Amino acid sequence: MRIGKLTNEQLDRLILSKLRHTRSEVICAPSVGVDCTAVALEKGLAVLSCDPITAAETGIGRLTVNVSCNDAAASGAEPIGLMITFLLPPSVTEEEVGALADELVAAAHAAGADIIGGHTEITPAVNRIVTCATVIAQPVGETLITPKGMRAGDDVIVTKHAGLEGAVILADKLPKGAGVLTEAELAQVRSFASLTTVVKEGLYAARHGVHAMHDVTEGGILGALWEMSAASECGIEFDIERIPVHPLTLKLSAYYGIDPYKLISSGSMLMSAENGGELVRGLSSIGIEAAVIGRAVRPGCGGHVFTRDGLEVTPPEADEIYKA
Repeated sequence: MRIGKLTNEQLDRLILSKLRHTRSEVICAPSVGVDCTAVALEKGLAVLSCDPITAAETGIGRLTVNVSCNDAAASGAEPIGLMITFLLPPSVTEEEVGALADELVAAAHAAGADIIGGHTEITPAVNRIVTCATVIAQPVGETLITPKGMRAGDDVIVTKHAGLEGAVILADKLPKGAGVLTEAELAQVRSFASLTTVVKEGLYAARHGVHAMHDVTEGGILGALWEMSAASECGIEFDIERIPVHPLTLKLSAYYGIDPYKLISSGSMLMSAENGGELVRGLSSIGIEAAVIGRAVRPGCGGHVFTRDGLEVTPPEADEIYKA
């Protein structure tokens, strides 16, 4: 496709005509020639977050929506609208742009959010599709939930399993004939992509007594534990054997020589609550797997995260995905 903005005809046909407008809060929806949107929030507080997608090669539309909506859900906020930017290489085809839009629309609908604006451009500055999304959300409870809310004595819970987004990315990078996964196993790992949203569990936990939440992205479970500890100024003692890891994620991690506990894990959420077992049971009732993996200890010891046998977690560095 030619360098520059899409033509108005392409923009409308490939993207704008596909958008769904379901939120009553959105009072000015995107259209050709309209460069701003407007959202009216009933509760007065807006929660916003912005994230790019740069490492994925498939499922980009879904990840673009989920990663931003996950940030909102980790604050106990319901996503309302998304502003999305596409930077597309000149080699992109109309079919690829249309498929990306289809994926975005489906993921936004599943998250209960409207796509309310953004920008699309063909540019030689990128050699593959790069997206960036900003989410606008509003809290479902009386207070905003942040990682700072963890209290000494809280149980620490993780949902789903470590490295699930990373496993999807790694599976797509497997060389042909590598022999690491069977075709059936490869299909199963790719199905993990449908788990990369935490909106359902985030909003449930926000309504059921959670003190703190932190969605697990780059740096994996261990990175997220350290970040929540630092934010709350509480130490965390945990049992690494209690952290769920799918056997296929372990296979992929062994093949690439990486640590699954430090692997990007969008779709997993860290939570802290006074009664972790009760929250785990509640999450199970809505179809979300979760496990208590440790507890918050030692107020005033932010960034002190250690296993029960004394192994200390260091601050997160580059995600393991980049080794692949």
